[in-house]
Amino acid sequence: MPDRQPILFGAPGRDGQAPEKALHASSASGRVSRSHAHRRGRDPATAGRRRVLLLNATFEPLTALPLRRAVVLVVCGKAEVVHGDPAGLALHAATVSVPVPSVIRLSTYVRVPYRAQVPLTRAGLMHRDRYRCVYCGARAETIDHVIPRSRGGEHSWQNCVACCARCNHRKADSLLSELGWRLPTVPRAPHGPHWRLLAHSTDADPLWHQYLGAPAA
Repeated sequence: MPDRQPILFGAPGRDGQAPEKALHASSASGRVSRSHAHRRGRDPATAGRRRVLLLNATFEPLTALPLRRAVVLVVCGKAEVVHGDPAGLALHAATVSVPVPSVIRLSTYVRVPYRAQVPLTRAGLMHRDRYRCVYCGARAETIDHVIPRSRGGEHSWQNCVACCARCNHRKADSLLSELGWRLPTVPRAPHGPHWRLLAHSTDADPLWHQYLGAPAA
């Protein structure tokens, strides 16, 4: 018997609720072993926790959906799969088979109100600073307040930077002027709808990048 991991999804009924249907993840060839899935970084056991990029009909990125919700939109004809899983995973039921999506697009355009302010999150800040410590250029592991909070610094885009553990420990509660350090650039808040999406995404699929734009503030 094929090694398949069940995933639940359903199409909405008359009351708006989604009746459950059991689907199973498998490859296009009919089977995905766990070792094969791990090599590709796509374990079927984690498929239920996966998120899918939702595009407007104009290919503008809107949000990241849980896999279950994305499959419901596709099955109901409200969205189409733009990019499927690179490993060829698909969801199967008795009467339907749907590719595991990474990116889907709405069939009709929806107008979304624009919000200028981008929420400050760890994922968004790391993306802004390209996952590099602003002080030494090493791989960033944490977030540092340029002006320490103990000395009146705010938790804001303008006062937070990506930082490695070594520099974070050395800086502690000191001001940059006290250490003779300087920032290569002035921290700023990013702008635009793409950044609002990235701010909430901790594990963006590489297939998303072409729709999210360059990682610049």
